[in-house]
Amino acid sequence: MTPLDIANFITQWLVDYNQRAGTKGFVLGVSGGVDSALTSTLAARTGLPVLCVEMPIHQSPDQVNRAMNHIDWLKLNHSNVEMESVELTSIFDQFIDAVPPTGEDTREMALVNTRARLRMTTLYYFAGLRSMLVAGTGNKIEDFGVGFFTKYGDGGVDLSPIADLTKSQVYAVAKELGVSSDILDAPPTDGLWGDDRTDEDQIGASYPELEWAMAFDGDEAGLTARQQEVLAIYRRLHKANLHKMNPIPVCKLPDSGN
Repeated sequence: MTPLDIANFITQWLVDYNQRAGTKGFVLGVSGGVDSALTSTLAARTGLPVLCVEMPIHQSPDQVNRAMNHIDWLKLNHSNVEMESVELTSIFDQFIDAVPPTGEDTREMALVNTRARLRMTTLYYFAGLRSMLVAGTGNKIEDFGVGFFTKYGDGGVDLSPIADLTKSQVYAVAKELGVSSDILDAPPTDGLWGDDRTDEDQIGASYPELEWAMAFDGDEAGLTARQQEVLAIYRRLHKANLHKMNPIPVCKLPDSGN
């Protein structure tokens, strides 16, 4: 499928899903990254009500500016798009003050995940207020490859429009639909750390490398040292994060025969 074919298919899928659900459109967080930019653009193309929510928590001004500029562009081109900005920094700081400052080795990651869960809570507030569906912004590599998302944070959604697209496809479709070069050229980041670290810094491999590893099914004997390293990174993260990607385990009682 061409990038435009993909865009049209997902757009119609969103329309059909909304109709079956009997809801009134979509709400999603816009971060200034390409995944949320594409998802919000696809949602806007449906003609259904779309609420873009910008939710900074100690956010880089560059990320905030990209998000706001993208939302302005959407609103200029789609009359069905609205925007809300919810400053969550003070709420996050109050949470930090309220919980014990223990677990030095794991506390930073726990707080990173807390940021994502505060945003999820905010999106579902608006979804409930407006009878909308929360649209996820995760791509295939993140959602089904390395599990690079927060459980019940950015992973807490009603539907996932781009979760079958690799990162390369995300870029191609976003470019086709006119997403700004500022977003397309920005290094991918989850924006959860309050600094400039990228996804590649955290994972240890680029998205093209991860796409290769996810699809690899050949003879490992001929791999380069870097390919072996990337494959090991992919497999380690995939295994460690299966609990995010698999259904929640349910303790099933034995059949009593009654």
